[in-house]
Amino acid sequence: MKITFVRPNFYPARSYDAMEPLCFAILKSLTPPDIETVLYDERLESLPVDEPTDLVAMTVETYTARRAYQVASQYRQHGIPVVMGGYHPTFMPDEASMFADAVVLGDAEGVWEQVVRDARAGRLRPRYGPYFQPTLEGLKPDRSIFAGKRYSPLALVQYGRGCRFNCEFCSIHAFYGTNLRQRPVRDVVAEIERQNKRHVFLVDDNIFVDVDRAKELFTALIPLNIRWSCQVSIDIARYPEIVELMAKSGCLSVLVGFESLDPANLQQMRKGWNSKWIDYPTAIRRFRDAGIMIYGTFVFGYDQDGPDAFEPAVEFSIEHKFLLANFNPLTPTPKADLYERLKREGRLIYDKWWLDSRFRYGEATFHPRGMTAQELTKGCYRARTAFNTASSIVRRLLDPHANLRTPYRAGIYLLSNLVSRHEIHAKQGRQLGAPTLGRPAVST
Repeated sequence: MKITFVRPNFYPARSYDAMEPLCFAILKSLTPPDIETVLYDERLESLPVDEPTDLVAMTVETYTARRAYQVASQYRQHGIPVVMGGYHPTFMPDEASMFADAVVLGDAEGVWEQVVRDARAGRLRPRYGPYFQPTLEGLKPDRSIFAGKRYSPLALVQYGRGCRFNCEFCSIHAFYGTNLRQRPVRDVVAEIERQNKRHVFLVDDNIFVDVDRAKELFTALIPLNIRWSCQVSIDIARYPEIVELMAKSGCLSVLVGFESLDPANLQQMRKGWNSKWIDYPTAIRRFRDAGIMIYGTFVFGYDQDGPDAFEPAVEFSIEHKFLLANFNPLTPTPKADLYERLKREGRLIYDKWWLDSRFRYGEATFHPRGMTAQELTKGCYRARTAFNTASSIVRRLLDPHANLRTPYRAGIYLLSNLVSRHEIHAKQGRQLGAPTLGRPAVST
């Protein structure tokens, strides 16, 4: 038996910021060794839909849903069954079922094994899971599935799943609920050692669970002599000793969701805690003084935002010499509370923007209160462009505390900014998928 893993891009073209899709290494590790497996990642290569295989398994995100359905339709026209999993099929199983033979809800562990058994017997069920949220102990991703592929040189490692916060625009809480799970630190250390890479990205949505677990993890990383990056909530900066421990263990950069400079917006998005314990300048200073570079993200479109909201966020990001920054239009995704609220208020431009042929990447998907949808779209793109000008890149580089602290950091800074600048312009205005959606498995 042969299983083909497929990672669709949101549009059929090469991406230069592609990182290893860790979920396929997990699926590979759960697949019996006598089954042949191959991975095709559309961010790196074309998809050979006419290549013989017995089963296609796809992970689907909301931004890749339209393209995933198109690719699935092509495989199914060749008589090849398709199974879909991931966030989007979990939230929209009826929609995904129109284009797939089977849909997996929730995490793969404890479910994928049954999918494989049923596929071997030729009796795939329409739906699998979610049955339970298994322990992460013993998780051992098989990265041999990535052999020969030109991904970012980062080693991706997962410590835990879930987030302790429930921001209105985020769907993580809808997927995992209140269940926060972490792997034993010894397993994380062993996985990093097996990869033998110098730069690791801890992919958790929020690496900071609590002080004790943070200390345990960061202390265990010190002997590895690695450099690592992560996503973390800003409240970790209220503990200077934890930030120093991060730096000591090799933390090079953190992605922090600042989201807004307006306290009323933070309250509306249920992220008032962002400034509850520590103010932004103090938090930033603690990271930079420790030599940790900052990737800041912002969203626009909440009720306090008008056409003049973008420039202050750009200037703030340049002034504080962020490694990178992103300025996104607020986007309602399935099962997030934001989507349900905007739908009730009749403010959605598209019922399902991820499937609508009119939608283009980077565009507003709803009508804000303080500006027009067109102003939101143009303002975000203007902010991204302004932040990534040559003068901004040079100005931000000249930071001896973090970005220019070592030649290695400076090299990472320059490479990251060049890639980011290219991808911003390459993706803006792209249609999701190809013009034709695909052929549903059942009529709509």
